[in-house]
Amino acid sequence: MPKTLKKESKRKSSSKTAKTKVAKQLSKDKEIVKSLEMRLDETVDKHLRLKAEFDNFRRRKADELSALLTYDGENVIKGFIPIMNDLDRMLDSSNATNESLKDGMKLVEAKIHKFLESLDVKSFGEVGDEMDAEIHDAMMTQTDDAMDDHVILSVFEKGYTYRDKVIRHAKVIVNKK
Repeated sequence: MPKTLKKESKRKSSSKTAKTKVAKQLSKDKEIVKSLEMRLDETVDKHLRLKAEFDNFRRRKADELSALLTYDGENVIKGFIPIMNDLDRMLDSSNATNESLKDGMKLVEAKIHKFLESLDVKSFGEVGDEMDAEIHDAMMTQTDDAMDDHVILSVFEKGYTYRDKVIRHAKVIVNKK
């Protein structure tokens, strides 16, 4: 074979080898780019999920804080209610021998009721009301033919709400025919 043909043949084969090397490198580069794009997509997805989770956390904490501030002082009011009950019982059981003491106790009771109303504390559970299991605890049942079924006949302890939240259920005797 003449030398020129050998050189040309070598060039063609080295050109084919170079093209194959370039094609292989290009294929590897495409795989690397594809892999990096997948990792970028995963990272963006994780970022978006983390951001949404943090937004939900922040919203949840704001709601909890709002609820906490809305019912701030509930424990103090709950502690005051048994004192009010004792005062009511004392007024009910006292006899009329010491009228000035009884008037003083009524005055104190009225001031406490007015103060609790200013805090949006309301009592419920009166004789003649319809029994509601959500807000009343039936301690006993009795039969009174003059009253309708499920009507409150007597109240052991009044119930109280604080800003539309029941903080103590009323304890009552209910009519059962």
